[in-house]
Amino acid sequence: MSERLSPPARILVTGANGHLGRRLVRALAARGDAPRALVRSRAAADSVARDAGSHAIEVWVADYADPAAIEQAASGCARIAHLVGILKETRTSRYVDAHDRAAAAVARAAERVGARRVVAVGLLGTDPGSRNPCLASKARAERALLEGKAPATVLRVPMVLGPGEIAAAALRARACARVAWLVDGGRSLEQPLDADDLLRAVLRALDDDSGAHRVLELAGPESLPRRELVARAAAVLGAPPPRIASVPSFAARLAARALGALPSRPVTLPMLEVLERDDRIDPTPACRALGLDLTPLDATLRRALESAPAP
Repeated sequence: MSERLSPPARILVTGANGHLGRRLVRALAARGDAPRALVRSRAAADSVARDAGSHAIEVWVADYADPAAIEQAASGCARIAHLVGILKETRTSRYVDAHDRAAAAVARAAERVGARRVVAVGLLGTDPGSRNPCLASKARAERALLEGKAPATVLRVPMVLGPGEIAAAALRARACARVAWLVDGGRSLEQPLDADDLLRAVLRALDDDSGAHRVLELAGPESLPRRELVARAAAVLGAPPPRIASVPSFAARLAARALGALPSRPVTLPMLEVLERDDRIDPTPACRALGLDLTPLDATLRRALESAPAP
């Protein structure tokens, strides 16, 4: 597997206004490739263009679920990084549009333009038979890509930690609190992945010229209960570990249902279920396939938490 595309090729990045998307666009431009950032709104396009700084990139605006628009955006692109996805539905953003229809549009576009590789970032726990609508929707999206004619790689990942990541800010807030309220006392297993490791994984997956479809499950080097992750985070920050207070799962589910009914929908039940599921996988096969060495957990925590805003 090569370290970069040779000769340089144009690469479409969908969901380019997300945290990973912005970093990927900059990384592709920095190594001499020609990224084309795809977003859903003019405001997002302007933001991505400003964020790119001196890097030369194209920014396109299109509806991710519009096959004709996606095909037009993919024209001339040899590779596609598909980063569109949501944990929480809102009144204007639905799983079927963000996952099912967007992936189907990308698969069709990749075939029409002759793309050599599609790389999508998914979720650990994705299952077509899942009762969770988010995980089931992600599974249908994966199937659309993996059944397409363009070679596709799906990277299934857990919580991602790095500077600027929402999960890092939430973890720091818990680690610095006197009392950390955790569902079932924080028994669910976390296996956080370093944001830099994910970025490297996407770049190397894009460079794959094997022509094979594959699903790679990638996570950090340690799986541990959430309560232990909070304690590790406190130790890295030099703070005393917070007292763990348990929120019964039934109460958390009732609260998520109630909050999900509000216009702002700060939390929904499907989102809570995804966040509380156990993550415990062997990342060795994915690391071997991608030539990736994982960042130790404490190093990830130090870099992610020290840059996160203080609570």
